[in-house]
Amino acid sequence: MRKDGSVLIGEISRRYSIHPQTLRMYEREGLIQPDRTEGNTRLYGEETVERLEIILTLTRDLGVNLAGVEVILNMREQLAQMKAEVDVLLRRMQQETSDRRAGIDRRHALVKIERGPLVKR
Repeated sequence: MRKDGSVLIGEISRRYSIHPQTLRMYEREGLIQPDRTEGNTRLYGEETVERLEIILTLTRDLGVNLAGVEVILNMREQLAQMKAEVDVLLRRMQQETSDRRAGIDRRHALVKIERGPLVKR
């Protein structure tokens, strides 16, 4: 393991009992994207390792083929994006509710009204 927490392909290969060529194939198929050093050595960071673990669970434990893995990974990414969008909408709704309770109406404002102490000019 390197100082930044990334791991070389050989270590990943041993840790997960997977041939380095299989890891390279996953990369060619676009399932994983390890970082690279200036010398073009593959480095597996935390996110890539987590993604690899998902791939291995799907293929080894659940018998999913690589096309299915790709679909599942894409669906997970879409779900995460949708969750982030729902979180933004929820925060907006909470802000509006809070504003209404405080008597603030931002619907027709040309400039966003920030909450804070009133300042006389």
